[in-house]
Amino acid sequence: MRILLVEDNEALADGLSAILKGTGHAVDLVRDGASADAAIASENFDLVILDLTLPEMDGLDVLRAMRARKSKAAVLILTARGAPEERVRGLDLGADDYMIKPFDISEFEARVRMLLRRQAGLRSSAVTFGGVALDLNSRTFSAEGAPLDIPARELGLLEILFMRAGKVVAKEAIMQSLAAFDDDLSANAIEQYVSRLRKRLAPHGLTVRTARGIGYYLDKASAA
Repeated sequence: MRILLVEDNEALADGLSAILKGTGHAVDLVRDGASADAAIASENFDLVILDLTLPEMDGLDVLRAMRARKSKAAVLILTARGAPEERVRGLDLGADDYMIKPFDISEFEARVRMLLRRQAGLRSSAVTFGGVALDLNSRTFSAEGAPLDIPARELGLLEILFMRAGKVVAKEAIMQSLAAFDDDLSANAIEQYVSRLRKRLAPHGLTVRTARGIGYYLDKASAA
């Protein structure tokens, strides 16, 4: 999933970014409200983790602007501003969750997983398709109980397709989900990942099909 982290505390921002990248997400980091507003206006994110006390533009104004633009990204407010009226304002403006600093890292990770599941329309952390299962908590795949060893980028691609199994995902959407601002990810690279992923899935009865000119979708290999 692609996450925008908006945090002006350098140490905290770098730490949270490392944690999120360590679990395989594409993470874009900005340190002020104006940059956050510009990023949300021009890019698609699955989740925005938003501090409120920011340089240039307050976090609540960022939230107000993104909801006015009909952005569907989930929003987790992460702030030291814990007064009840602040929490109410944030939730009323369209935040999906609200955490107060200082916070427990394991709880933070759990809330991120919950919001990303909700974005994908999933209620459970366990998803199956054909003979393959995905554990969203650990972000691991298995077939017949045996873990599948998949490199990081291919893993990210499979996760995107798996959570939308049977539905076409546009190539541009895949590129955005896998790439952060500082990543150089081309359409040719996506095609290479798809080719490799097909070979890995073939023994398990799944394949990645091409919707010509649009994108890709996960399907059962035996389907016509």
